[in-house]
Amino acid sequence: MKSWKKVALGGASVLALATLAACGSSASSNKSSSSSSSDSIKGTVRVYVDTQQKATYTDVAKGLTSKYPDLKVQIIANASGSANAKTDIAKDPSKYADVFAVPNDQLGDMADKGFISPVATKFADEIKNDNSKITVAGVTYKDKVYAFPKSTEAQVLFYNKSKLSADDVKSWDTMTSKAVFATDFTNAYNFYPVFFSAGTQLFGASGEDVTGTNVASDKGVTAMKWFADQKANKNVMQTSNALNQLQSGKADAIIDGPWDTANIKKILGDNFAVAPYPTITLNGEQKQLEAFQGIKGFAVNSATKDQAASQTVAQYLTTKAAQLKLFNSQGDVPTNLDAQKDDAVKSSDATKAVITMAKEGNSVVMPKLPQMATFWNNAAPLINGAYTGSIKATDYQAQLQKFQDSISK
Repeated sequence: MKSWKKVALGGASVLALATLAACGSSASSNKSSSSSSSDSIKGTVRVYVDTQQKATYTDVAKGLTSKYPDLKVQIIANASGSANAKTDIAKDPSKYADVFAVPNDQLGDMADKGFISPVATKFADEIKNDNSKITVAGVTYKDKVYAFPKSTEAQVLFYNKSKLSADDVKSWDTMTSKAVFATDFTNAYNFYPVFFSAGTQLFGASGEDVTGTNVASDKGVTAMKWFADQKANKNVMQTSNALNQLQSGKADAIIDGPWDTANIKKILGDNFAVAPYPTITLNGEQKQLEAFQGIKGFAVNSATKDQAASQTVAQYLTTKAAQLKLFNSQGDVPTNLDAQKDDAVKSSDATKAVITMAKEGNSVVMPKLPQMATFWNNAAPLINGAYTGSIKATDYQAQLQKFQDSISK
C-alpha cells in the first residue's frame, strides 16, 4: 500500500538472534505436529492485523476454534499499522504479537535481527506450491521463507473513461496528450520503477545483492531525463494527493493500488475504468512502465512461546478461503493461484489489472534487504530533484552514483 515507503530501522539484540536460531529449528521440528495433531495446537495466539481488516480476520479465525478446541486466537487491530511492524517489534519482541501482518520489504531486516522465524518446512512447501514464483520470491530471504503471503499489491492506472479510452491509456504520451494525469514525484514507490523500465537493477537480479544496483549508468541517466521531461508536460500534475484531484475533476487519471479501488469507484461512478500501466518513451523507444510489487503476509514472532500454534494460525489465515474472504470484504488481491481463478476475482477489472502488473516484466518485487530503509529515504529526493530541475542534467551521473553508493553498504 502507499505506506510501503514508511520504513525505519529498528534495534537488535544478541538475545533476539539467539532466539531465531532456536525457534527456526523449533518451527521445522514441529511441522508434523502442527499439521496433523490437534492435541499439540493449544494456547493463546495473538495476531496483529491492520485495523480495517480486523472484522474479516475475526470471522476467518472462527474456523480455528472448531478445528483446534484448545486454541484461542485473538485478532487485534494494530493501531500503528503493518507498515511500522519492523520498528514496533524492535521495541520489545516479547510484548509484540505472536503473528503479525507485515509488508515483504521489511522481512530481511527483521530476519537478520532475529525478530521472526522461518516458516516451517511443510508450510513453506505449501506456499511454494500454491503461489506464483514472484510471490514466493517476495517472502523468501536468503533461501528461507519468512512470511505466509496473504495479498499482492501492484499499483495500476485508474482513469475516467468519459475522458480517455482503453487505447488512450496504453501509452503515457497519448494519455497525457488528451487528459490530466495527477501524481506525486516525491513518492519513490510510484516512480522509482522507471529506472527498471530503463533497464537498471536494484540489488541485482535476486534483489539480495547489496552491491548489485547499477543505477549509476547511462540507463539511470535516461530515467532521470524522463522525470525532467514531465515537468514540461502540461497535463502531468504534481500533487501530494492525487485522489483529491480526481475527486475534484481536476485530474482524469492517477496511479494507485487496490487498497483505494472502492474509493475510486465511488468518485468516478459509471466512468470508472482501470488498466495496467502504460508504456513510456525512453531514448525514443516504447518501454513498459513498471511498478513495485509488494506482498503482504503474516510473519511469526521468534519470541512467541509456541511456534507450532503460531505457525498453524498464520497458515490458516492465508488459505485460499481466507484470501477470498479478504478479497470480498476489502478488495485485497489474492496471491493464492486457485483463489485468483475464482469467478469474482476474475470478473474484477481492478484485480485483473493488478494481476497483470504483478507478472514478470511488468513489476519488480520490492527487495527485503535492510538497506531498503536507506533506499526509501534517498530515492525520493533523487526522483523529485530530476523532476523539479533542482538536480541539473550535468549532475545526474554524480547524484546517481551518490545514491547507489548510499544503498550499497
